[in-house]
Amino acid sequence: MGKYFGTDGFRGEANKTLNVEHAFKVGRFLGWYYGQEHKAKIVIGKDTRRSSYMFEYALAAGLTASGADAYLLHVTTTPSVSFVARTEDFDCGIMISASHNPYYDNGIKIISGTGKKIEAEVEEKIEAYIDGQIGEPPLATGGEIGRTVDYVAGRNRYIGSLIALATRSFKNTKVGLDCSNGSSSAIAKSVFDALGAKTYVIHNEPDGTNINRDCGSTHIGELQKYVLEKGLDVGFAFDGDADRCIAVDENGRIIDGDLILYVCGKYLKEEGKLTNNTVVTTIMSNLGLYKAFDKIGIQYEKTAVGDKYVYANMSENGHCLGGEQSGHIIFSKYATTGDGILTALMVMEAMMEKKMSLGALASEVKIYPQLLKNVRVADKQAVKENEAVQAAVDAVAQALGANGRILVRESGTEPVIRVMVEAETDELCEKHVCDVIEVMKKEGLTQE
Repeated sequence: MGKYFGTDGFRGEANKTLNVEHAFKVGRFLGWYYGQEHKAKIVIGKDTRRSSYMFEYALAAGLTASGADAYLLHVTTTPSVSFVARTEDFDCGIMISASHNPYYDNGIKIISGTGKKIEAEVEEKIEAYIDGQIGEPPLATGGEIGRTVDYVAGRNRYIGSLIALATRSFKNTKVGLDCSNGSSSAIAKSVFDALGAKTYVIHNEPDGTNINRDCGSTHIGELQKYVLEKGLDVGFAFDGDADRCIAVDENGRIIDGDLILYVCGKYLKEEGKLTNNTVVTTIMSNLGLYKAFDKIGIQYEKTAVGDKYVYANMSENGHCLGGEQSGHIIFSKYATTGDGILTALMVMEAMMEKKMSLGALASEVKIYPQLLKNVRVADKQAVKENEAVQAAVDAVAQALGANGRILVRESGTEPVIRVMVEAETDELCEKHVCDVIEVMKKEGLTQE
């Protein structure tokens, strides 16, 4: 990770960690960098945070000042920016979003012209420019000044591509959607309506400050209640920029990313479409998923946490399905990044083809109890190097043996250490997680 860019772009509290001057400079550099041999074309999308409009204008000003043309998709999803960037000859794409974070945070995600997250070396050059280690790019003048283009048509083409992917009608299926008051509010319902579903939607009235607030994929309880109250067949919850999807079955049970990988992996295998008979997961996936894959003969690989690592493995090895427990699911035949709405459509395809409920499709996986707690710290590196913390982690690992595991890792976007334990009972998970966190507190490493 760099000084500003983490595992998922440049993210922080708006006008504190990430301010308009940063955004302007990102635009200035990208406009110059991609415009050295031709007039650069860069597409921008944003989520519904109040600060997203401010950053959109700052980025567009920087891009056009350097001579690039800025194409504005307006409120849209991260995967739609990726789709447009790779299918419509753009030099790169920019998504303004802090994903599942609270509204007062924001972020700048840069997407390459191939639809992937931008190369680390480009991020390093942007950081050097922000810090004054690279001279000012020349300002465009006269007819060389860039244009700002309203490009809602690009978003509409993305919506059309999603609708075209479905091979079966969803007629008479009652589907609930939790749009998290975020980007999917502008897209998701129209897709499901077009495919014939009886679509029920909650949290699709963004006001700039209610994105992710007690709703969406990180607060799934609202959708669980809604599915049961309305007697729906299935529900899908997205995060703020709609690159994640968590489902709820007809009984109100949470179907997280691991279970989605199982349902879709088994379906693709049965259809003869699971390339290399392999699903790519991260180290956070549940032991129960691996045991279920073993039972039906599906192979799997494990990467570091982060959908960019999942996609890197998929791309290198030619795998077609991968993802994270958090709901970032990648279908590489159709996308280069996690796409919540696409994931929901693929789950629906499995349900329609098998003529089975989502609950029945996911019932073959026995999930091990798992507990994850986030601990705010002043210095993530100090926690990793602390001998007392290391000893506490080792003690838990020995106690669990082959019947569980502990994983302690740092967040790539926040001053947070994540402590996760998987064990045979919830009580064991709670005990071991708390034991490690208590040591962190005694060592003076945490922030209240």
